[in-house]
Amino acid sequence: MSVAPSRPSFVPASMKAAPAPAQGVPLLDVNRQYQTLRDEVAQAISRVCESGRFVFGPDCEALEKSLAVYCQAPHAVACASGSDALLLALMAYGVGPGDEVLMPSYTFFATASAAWRLGAKPVFVDIDPATFNLDPRLLERHITKKTKVILPVHLFGQCAEMVEIMAVAEKHKLPVIEDAAQAIGAELNGRRAGAWGPMACFSFYPTKNLGGFGDGGMLTTLDRELADRLRLLRGHGMQPRYYHHVVGINSRLDTIQAAVLNVKLKYLEAWTRARATNAERYGRLFAEYGLAGKVGLPSAGRGMRHVWNQYVIRIPNERRDALRAFLAERQIGTEIYYPVPLHMQQCFRELGYRMGSLPHSERAAAETLALPIFAELTASEQEIVVRAIAEFMGRAA
Repeated sequence: MSVAPSRPSFVPASMKAAPAPAQGVPLLDVNRQYQTLRDEVAQAISRVCESGRFVFGPDCEALEKSLAVYCQAPHAVACASGSDALLLALMAYGVGPGDEVLMPSYTFFATASAAWRLGAKPVFVDIDPATFNLDPRLLERHITKKTKVILPVHLFGQCAEMVEIMAVAEKHKLPVIEDAAQAIGAELNGRRAGAWGPMACFSFYPTKNLGGFGDGGMLTTLDRELADRLRLLRGHGMQPRYYHHVVGINSRLDTIQAAVLNVKLKYLEAWTRARATNAERYGRLFAEYGLAGKVGLPSAGRGMRHVWNQYVIRIPNERRDALRAFLAERQIGTEIYYPVPLHMQQCFRELGYRMGSLPHSERAAAETLALPIFAELTASEQEIVVRAIAEFMGRAA
């Protein structure tokens, strides 16, 4: 059963009909969301300023409690960023030189850099081309005596195949850390991202479904001892003050960020439903414009609650970049997530991967394009996007 925060008794008028630009369509417009919440946010920030408790203030503790409930996890620990959340999770398991961490290559850089910074080796696993998530059928062939952690990513807002991943992890007695930076509120079989592995990592970067006014992160965990260790590690390993039991890092979530996120969390479910509505509308529009079969559309897998952090299409036959340029001329925002898979990044050259090592990851990097999907996006803007794609496909035929 899904666990959701209580819904607000009202929806701001500007949220019902957010103003749209006169021409073009932005990939993301965070200001539209802000305009619906500016008074609540101003009051929350003012309370923090009046209190003077800018670090580890009461808003931080309140956010941890609320996010734990929302993610169906017993414990949540705030930190300074999603990248730090990944680093802290690996530190909590003692990952270090000589260890291997299994992860997808088709994801944001922070997933691999966290392991690399600790001296561990990222071991890249190819993706399922239908979901863009790590293919659990490939995991066992990469497990060695050096494997320390399995680190799946819930990419673009959809959970990885956690049932299969957890089965492999349990068979080999390996911990699983979920990279849920893009998937807050996502579910598989009614179980939320953040409640599968012993630890999970979230990001509050402004582009996320629950985005702050800067960097911020959170870890959820099913284990009290892990929660205590994460709290120790995020504050220089200090407990009590000036007594250091381990070498930690400085990764505190500012109270002002927590205050903003506490305001926004009340609306997260409404925004998630709006994103799902936009995704469904894209599907109808692509069909109406005769683009079925010409454009690869994303979909939610069986038992999945997709929260649509990104709406990513596939454009085959090496026309993706031409389409992006065509849309840019019409002031329609797009993005490529991600143009270079991690195993092909120059900084990881010494790992020995070559083109062809992970074919599905490489193909996704060459074919995918993210379209606007934010909650305040209007139906007319979506039609502008799809009509422009149809025009391009007609010219390219």
